[in-house]
Parts: sequence; structure tokens; C-alpha cells
Amino acid sequence: MYFTDRGLEELAERRGGEQVTLAWLADQMQAFVDQHPDFEVPVERLATWLARGGTDDDELDD
Repeated sequence: MYFTDRGLEELAERRGGEQVTLAWLADQMQAFVDQHPDFEVPVERLATWLARGGTDDDELDD
């Protein structure tokens, strides 16, 4: 198990039964970046990856 898996497992255990909107998720991610600006780049990369349906398609950046 990777160290980061523990956070994902905790998320699934604590909140796994909830339904959320992507707008709510985006707000939560923005709040996290506001509190932890050092994580802005990885959070933005994750948000972009999710927005593109789980692909790393850089063509959309052109």
C-alpha cells in the first residue's frame, strides 16, 4: 500500500456513501489550495485530468 492510499481509503470509508456534485468537489479543491498554496500545481493537474475524463490529452492546451 502506498502512503497516499491511506487518505483515499479514509475518504471512501468516511464519505463513500455520499453523493456530491462536481461543483462541490471543485469548491473543496479550491478551498484546499487556498489553505495549502504549495499544492496548487498538483491539484490543478488533478482537476484538469478529471475534467478531461481521465486522459492526459495535452492537445486541449494548444
